[in-house]
Order: sequence, then C-alpha cells, then structure tokens
Amino acid sequence: MSDYLLGLDYGTGGAKACIITVEGDVLGSTFEEYPFFHEKPGWSEHDPVLYWTIACRMIKDCLAQARINPAEIRSLAISSALPSMVMVDKDHCPIHRAYNLMDRRATKEVEWLKEHVGEERMMRLTANRLEDHPSLVNLLWEKNNRPDSFLRIHKALTIDGFIALKLTGRAVVNYPAAAFYGVAYDILGRRFDEQILAEIGIDPAILPDLVDCEEVAGVVTPEAAAETGLVAGIPVATQVDFNASCIAAGVTEEGDIMSNLGTVGNFGVIFRDANFMFTPAGLSMINLGFTIDSAHTYMTIPSTMTGGQSIRYLRDHLSQFEAETERVLGVSSYDLLNLQAQKVPAGSEGLIILPFLMGERTPIWDQYARGVIFGLSLHHTKGHIVRAMMEAVAYALYDSYRLIKEAGLRINYPIVFHEGGTVSVLWRQIITDVFNVPTVLVKQRTGAPLGDAILAGVVTGFFEDFSVAKEWAEYTAPVEPNRENHELYMEYFDLYKRLYEHVKADFRELARLRDRS
Repeated sequence: MSDYLLGLDYGTGGAKACIITVEGDVLGSTFEEYPFFHEKPGWSEHDPVLYWTIACRMIKDCLAQARINPAEIRSLAISSALPSMVMVDKDHCPIHRAYNLMDRRATKEVEWLKEHVGEERMMRLTANRLEDHPSLVNLLWEKNNRPDSFLRIHKALTIDGFIALKLTGRAVVNYPAAAFYGVAYDILGRRFDEQILAEIGIDPAILPDLVDCEEVAGVVTPEAAAETGLVAGIPVATQVDFNASCIAAGVTEEGDIMSNLGTVGNFGVIFRDANFMFTPAGLSMINLGFTIDSAHTYMTIPSTMTGGQSIRYLRDHLSQFEAETERVLGVSSYDLLNLQAQKVPAGSEGLIILPFLMGERTPIWDQYARGVIFGLSLHHTKGHIVRAMMEAVAYALYDSYRLIKEAGLRINYPIVFHEGGTVSVLWRQIITDVFNVPTVLVKQRTGAPLGDAILAGVVTGFFEDFSVAKEWAEYTAPVEPNRENHELYMEYFDLYKRLYEHVKADFRELARLRDRS
C-alpha cells in the first residue's frame, strides 16, 4: 500500500481540496465556490451546512481523481479564513448562518467593549484590533440580539473547527486561529483570560479546546467516514488558511513574505520578535502565531477587506456580457476584464477608487468606510474602472507595507505571489510597481490545501519537519518594478490617502442615515 495525504481549505469565497503523495505529487484537486448572504448592511454570511456538504463532495472528488484506496490516506489537515464563526448546538447542528470575515454588524458591541473593558487592555493582551470583529465580539452581538438562540450555543467554532468537529466529534481551535477570537485571548500566554470572559458574560465552556497545529486534533469517526468516503481513524490537524498558503508557497522562514489576492487582499511576513506586535505598526496589523513553532514564531498579515472580492463584485454586478461570454464560449470572464484593463495606462487616467466595499482592515481599521469612485468622467470605460480597482487594492496593501518597512521588520525579497487574483499578470505588475520591489509567482498553485497536506504529513511523522515546503516550492514569472510607474503611483497614493481623510467623517454620517432608513 502507498501513503497519501489530504488537505482541505475554506476561503472566504470557496473551498479547495487536494490529495498528494509523500513525494509532493498532486493526484487530485478541486475547488467549489459558495454563495454569500448580505441580507442587511454590514452582514456577510455563509450557509454552514454547505461547508460540510462541500467537504464530503470534494473528498470524494479528489479520491476519484487520484484513483486510490481511501485506506491509503494517512492523515488530513484543514484550514480556513478568519475571523469566521459557526455556532453549533449540542447535536453539532449549526445555529443560524455562519459569520465570515467581511461581517461588520457588531459595531455597538465594539464600542461597548472599548468603554467597559478598555481598548488598550485588550490590545495589550491580544495584539489585535476589535475592529476586525473577532469571534467574541460577534458572540456578544448574538447575546444581545438573539438571546434565545444564544442560549442554545454549545460551541462557537471557526470554519475549520466546524469541519474538524464533523470529522472527529471534537471541538478544537488551534493556537494561531484562537487569535481571531480576540477580546480575551492572551496571544503570548496562549490561553483565554477567564477574568475578561466573566466581565463580558461569555461562558468559557462554549469555547473550543486549544490545540497546537502540529498535534493531532482528533481522528475521523466511523460516521464521518461513511459520509466522506474516508476510513475511520485517520488523524486530523488544523491551521489558519494564510499559514497553510505560506507553507504551500515555501514561505516558512523569518522574513519570508507572501501575498494572496483571494476574497480578501493580503500579504504576510513571518517574524520571531514578539515585541513587534505591540508597536504602533504591529498594532495596526493582524497578528497571530505561525503554524511552525507557533509558541515562538508569528505572522503579521496586513489585509484589505475586499481584494479579489472587489473584482468579483465588478464581474457579478457590472459585467453581464463577460459572464454570458464565459457561459457560452468558456472564456474566463476575469480574463476578459483583464484585457480591457490592460489597455488603460498606469493611474487609470485620473480615476481613483477607495476599495472599502465592506469597511476596511489594516491599517485604518474603519468599519464605516465604503467604496468611492473619484474622478469618473465620460472618457472612462469599464476597463478604467477595473484597472483603478486593481490599483486601489495595491494602494490599500501598500499603506500597510510602508508602515512595516518603516518599523524595521526583516523582509526577504522577492515578494511571493500565490493565490487568487495574483494569476493576473497586470495586477502583479501594478502591485510590483506600487511597492517598488521584485516579485515572483508560485509555479504550482494548488494553494492552501497543499500546505494543509504538508502539515498532515508533519503531524503524522511522514515528514521530519516542514523543509519539504521549501524543497517543493518553485517560482516563475519574476517581475521587476517600473520606476516611472512607481513615481506616478506615489503621487496617486498621496491623493488616495487625502481622499479618505476628506470623507472619513462622512462615512459615519452615511451609516447613521442608512440605519434610519
């Protein structure tokens, strides 16, 4: 019999899976989108039942592609985008829809926590912002707004935690993912602060057990085996999806940097000096433990709320022709949008977008911010809007990058592009020019599920350590920055920043008017 490893990843917009050999060959892979529900302003949800349905479907699909005996799967690992929250009852059935990381409904709870617990106190403990709406913030919203169903909550889980529960029957959260519970999570002590939990009225019993990424979180039950096509007893591990993506890209050492343009646009830098998290620059970012030696190694992840999602928005709502062309001819609607944007020069001929379609994360942390198109004229086409949106995401990421660079955090260049919209040659060139640093693209773009499969191999001893990640990673399409474009982009970036400052207060007034209607 042979040995195979399975990885499952849940992003904000869809799920992926793969099966690999212990030599790193991908024998089967699959991807499936799932719908968003935005029923009210600031809400962003998924159907959690679909998470498990998709897991069963993807696992069976990968097994069929690989043509292997399920008994030869030696281990599996799961990752997911965060913050996310799936509330389950005692029978492990979901209560309400799941929160995904774009949800921003709990604005009153954020203000209440700042007033009654203290923002500085929480940031000293968690090294993260309340404005990211971590799970404990959203649990308070549930307590305040749906008290009857809140009493039914047995466990509040991440997406990967929910899938792990369905697979193993055990409710767990890995230490890096626990950072996204926020409020009461002690990032250095790696525990939940029971004093703060008591102050905010959250019972510790509804929180999952803490586990290390590099330990077995549970094993597949006979019931889960019957539903997925696996066999009982397979070890299961979990990690954060960005960490999984880093491992798949060979980004594993201090100073390594990687960027994804999935639903959220982000990049991440690995570091070991915990003090950075508590500097002004660090506190402007998202901080968590890294999968590898998570007690001593960390990841800072600057993120713009709608990265690839911004282009998906343009495709879904402003590109009926491109969508129909894809349906009839099989030509990617995204490729068609890219072709239009390529005809537009750098700077989009005076068109600037603030890409805050669902508020913004780093470094401005403004849950009230919304999208703005500035400078639109009869001369501008859809291609201009697409390119301006790509440039806007680059500006949003650069806003964080410059702070990290000024803080002196070690960075190993080139930036490694990996998943999502980074497949776009144009978008990579734009970000390269804005950042003014060299970039490369991962050649084997199986993505986070590959990083999960590698973790599965480490957890069960098939790999001595994570060195195979570096060995397997190949890079292609190197890009050097265009100095002229960078200088032009810096002028546009300055105007981009001033525009936000001009309308910052108006976003709050807009939210007030919206809530009245």
